Amino acid sequence: MSEFTSLDKTKLAANAALEKVASDIVAIDVHDVVSFADFFLIASGRSDRQVRSIAEGIAVAIKKNGERVLGVEGVDEGRWVLIDLGDVIVHVFQEKVRAEYDLERLWSDAPPVDLGLPPEETGVRVVR
Repeated sequence: MSEFTSLDKTKLAANAALEKVASDIVAIDVHDVVSFADFFLIASGRSDRQVRSIAEGIAVAIKKNGERVLGVEGVDEGRWVLIDLGDVIVHVFQEKVRAEYDLERLWSDAPPVDLGLPPEETGVRVVR
């Protein structure tokens, strides 16, 4: 049995994304809104190559810490990669694609989560 909580997993994925220079990293608490996950993590990359790198970095970090990646979709295109970690769903977008789908607006009923990431001057929006 894993000692990681869903919030731990979300923070681990966020930090792995940050290591790959993801931008605009946001987590939202969806456990009261949906039945299939506790958190959504959303991050952006500037190109298909960076989106794939961010997604791969997250998957490696999760596995390295003894957690399972249940599924990954969208890697070939690198526009929007979805990583299913069970209780955490990670979305890694190209910036334009993220703006088009606007998941933060779509799930606006779900509260943001403070991930404890570096301040705004790093280029990452910290959710408070």
